Amino acid sequence: MDDSEFDGAGLGDTGRRRPLGRAWVRATLGAVVPLLVLLAWQLTTSLGVFSEVQLPSPGAVLAAGRELLERGELWPHIEISVQRVLIGFVLGAALGLAVGALVGLSSWASALLGPTIGALRAVPSLAWVPLLVLWMRIGEDSKVTLILIGAFFPVFTTVATALRHVDRQLVEAARAFGLRGVRLLTTVQLPAVLPAVFSGLRLALAQAWLFLVAAELIASSMGLGFLLTDSQNNGRTDRLLLAIVLLAVIGKLTDALLGLVERWADRRWA
Repeated sequence: MDDSEFDGAGLGDTGRRRPLGRAWVRATLGAVVPLLVLLAWQLTTSLGVFSEVQLPSPGAVLAAGRELLERGELWPHIEISVQRVLIGFVLGAALGLAVGALVGLSSWASALLGPTIGALRAVPSLAWVPLLVLWMRIGEDSKVTLILIGAFFPVFTTVATALRHVDRQLVEAARAFGLRGVRLLTTVQLPAVLPAVFSGLRLALAQAWLFLVAAELIASSMGLGFLLTDSQNNGRTDRLLLAIVLLAVIGKLTDALLGLVERWADRRWA
């Protein structure tokens, strides 16, 4: 097959064969479903399918957000939640990377730690709450620790599994050049499993946001999780929906930032 035939097969003609490779196309398609949901939401409230208490209109939710902004209450909720998630995520991801590497590279560590960590992974997030309160009292430490637990398991699982399947010939070649221990891990093995590592990190970040709500059940007076539960208790469905929308939007933004880091790392080590 000559070069013209190869281009005609699709890889050379990215404009025809890979339309989804263009950022603006993907961004446009990604906006379709949210816009349809927003339209259906507005139509549902306009037609009176649900009462205002059951489902406030998008305008009412925006008004609730504007009210909280004017009172200076919304940004503190957002800031403390983002802070808790980022600290818990960074600590949990670092621990998951370290323990995952240990278990993935050592059959002894896998036999010793694997069953216990696998069992702990099945424990629901809310089950940790009373124990953390008992051990750490009510405060930031217990909240961040719960988020750390949520972030740890996805990174641990993906890293440990991926490292077990690194090409042995690649590892032996690196050892022939004198690479051992941490240098072998950081120079050869982790770059070889970079896509799996970032898959685990993105799962961990999503899990951190999920665990945030449980964390802010621990006698919290600030945060989006607190706003969510406080709005439910006070019958403020508009604020409840506002908290849900903010969790979704901020969660997606943080995931997009992690995606940028992934692309940089891919260019750096690929």
